[in-house]
Amino acid sequence: MSKLESIEQTLQSALQPQHLQVLDESHMHSRGQETHYKAVIVSEQFAGLTAVKRHQRAYAAMGDLMQQIHALALHTYTPEEWAEQGVAPASPVCAGGHK
Repeated sequence: MSKLESIEQTLQSALQPQHLQVLDESHMHSRGQETHYKAVIVSEQFAGLTAVKRHQRAYAAMGDLMQQIHALALHTYTPEEWAEQGVAPASPVCAGGHK
């Protein structure tokens, strides 16, 4: 199973999202393959939680899997927020990280 599939399976199981999209954005960064991911998660479990609490919940779900990747950009929404917004922001171009 690829890291992308592992991330999808882990987040799906823990957060039971109505919408889940995980993208491998490693090609946009200088740290190698399977290192940078973006996850768009729409879940009822985020209702009433601040952005920080939502991210903490997602990172907790990831557990030891987080040690296998360099970065995970999270975009977390309730179903109502997602219905309003409908799209996550584009990822920024990598500045290199080594400068």
